Order: sequence, then structure tokens, then C-alpha cells
Amino acid sequence: DVLVRIEHLRKYFPVKEGFMSVKNVQAVEDVSFAIKEGETLGLVGESGCGKTTLGRTILRLHEPTSGKIYYRDKDITKGRMLPYRRKMQIIFQDPSASLDPRKTVSDIVGEAIDIHKLASSKAERSERVQELMKLVGLNSEHCCRYPHEFSGGQQQRIGIARALAVQPEFIVCDEPISALDVSIQSQIVNMLEDMQHDLGLTYLFIAHDLSVVRHISNRIGVMYLGNLVELAESRELNKNPLHPYTKTLLSAVPVPDPVKSRSRKRIILEGDIPSPMNPPSGCRFHTRCPYATARCKEEAPAFRELSPNHFAACHIL
Repeated sequence: DVLVRIEHLRKYFPVKEGFMSVKNVQAVEDVSFAIKEGETLGLVGESGCGKTTLGRTILRLHEPTSGKIYYRDKDITKGRMLPYRRKMQIIFQDPSASLDPRKTVSDIVGEAIDIHKLASSKAERSERVQELMKLVGLNSEHCCRYPHEFSGGQQQRIGIARALAVQPEFIVCDEPISALDVSIQSQIVNMLEDMQHDLGLTYLFIAHDLSVVRHISNRIGVMYLGNLVELAESRELNKNPLHPYTKTLLSAVPVPDPVKSRSRKRIILEGDIPSPMNPPSGCRFHTRCPYATARCKEEAPAFRELSPNHFAACHIL
């Protein structure tokens, strides 16, 4: 069953230019996809392409400019979100910035339990918090400490415990491992996979590292300058990338075999990523695409299914 579905979602941020004029930063532009119950949809792309904004807009931490958001086929684009906050949660990228430094871990994790009235007594609340700490690999005595007393990996575990406190069904993982050491990253990824299996969770996993996304995701979407340019199953996308930008990203993934690494051809993009305040006409990738034609400059390509469950937006395909 489809758990979360978005249709033609857009998110613009108004920015003042001078005294009178206002321009829009087109962070997310006409994105549509669905996430099935129990799966992990990976979302990749370079910095500033709109991945985080898309994740936050789905949860309505940013209100969408236009488009529709559906949760179990119910339109949640407008109206009160509090009933859905229990079902939809987020793990933030930087745990040191997302945890309140003035609160103990018990208060941070227990806050959502209090808001949604999930515990009938203080004893039950305390027991629930200790269960969550154990679930993410921390001890019950950590409950009385403050965030600054923990390492980065432990802080991220606290953030995960906070997200799990309301027993959600869907979690947006907003680059949950990018601020951590490599040795800690694998622990967090394995923990997220174990929790998904045990608790039946559904993830939107946002990351830069394609090798991590390949490992954890059932399907992968590729974003460029606010647009979704390709979407396919993880194995299919890595074996048979169709969009020129996806091929560029995959060519940059390191290969542990030195012989294969030397024989691979790295695709280097020319030029800088355009500004989302003034995106190019037609296909937004045409200014850096080695295969761009006159049609690419004038007409935006349709996001269409080119093979079973493999979608891409490109005129040359």
C-alpha cells in the first residue's frame, strides 16, 4: 500500500531584492512520487538541490507553495497537522543543533510523549523513555544528562529516540549520518535498518553518499536544482542509469578495487550549478549537460516511465 504520496509539489521562498522587488527561490519545483509502506526511498543530489526542503515540506515544517500531500490517500496539504505528527517524524541532520541544550535527555525524548498524552503517569513516561534509550543503544542513566555531554553519534541516537517516541509509521531521515565519523555512520545505518524491520517503519532517506543510499534504499530518486530527474529501484539505477546527471553522480562514487578504479571514466561537469532564484529555461540541467540540444533550452522534459518502474526526465531518452 502507498503510505505517502506527493503530486506536483512546489516550495518557493520569497527573497527581497532591493527595496521593492521580491524574487522567489524555487527550492522544489513540480515533484511527484509515492512511498510504499515499509520501504526506504533514497533521495540524492548535490548541496542546494532541494532534498532537505522537500523532506520538510512533506511533513509541512515548510508549508507547500502548491501541490498535494497525501497520507494513506488522505489529503493533508492543509488543515491541522497535529494528528499526523504522531505518524510522521523527522531525524535532523545536525544533532547538536536540533537538541535543546537546556533540557535533559529525558525531557527531550519525553516531550512528544507529553504533547500527545501517551503516558498516564510519570512512572509510565519514565519507563517509556528508558525503553527508547535502550532501543537506540544508550543506557538508562544517560536520561539525566544534557546533550553536550554526549558524542556526535550518541546525540544522533538521542534524536532517533525522540523521533520514535510517538511510535511513528513514516520517518524523514534528513542526512542522519553526514555529521558523523565514518566508523559511527555504519552503526547508525545498521540501527535504522534493524528498527525498520522490527517496527515496520517507512523511510525517506536523504543523503549525499550514494554508496550508503544504495545499501539502505529500495528505490532511489535523484534531484537536481529542485527537480526530480530520475527515479528507479536501487539495483536498476546503479546498473542502468539513464539521466546524464545520474551517470555523473555514479561516476564519482569511489570503487574499492584499484584496478577497476583506474579503468573507470570519471564524468566531470563543466560550470557551476545555476541559482534557484534564476533557474535556466527548459531543462534545468541543460547548462551543464554534454548532450544538450536546442529543444532542451526551450522545453522542460516530462518525467515519464521509460521502462518498468524506471522514470526519468530527459529529451534524449
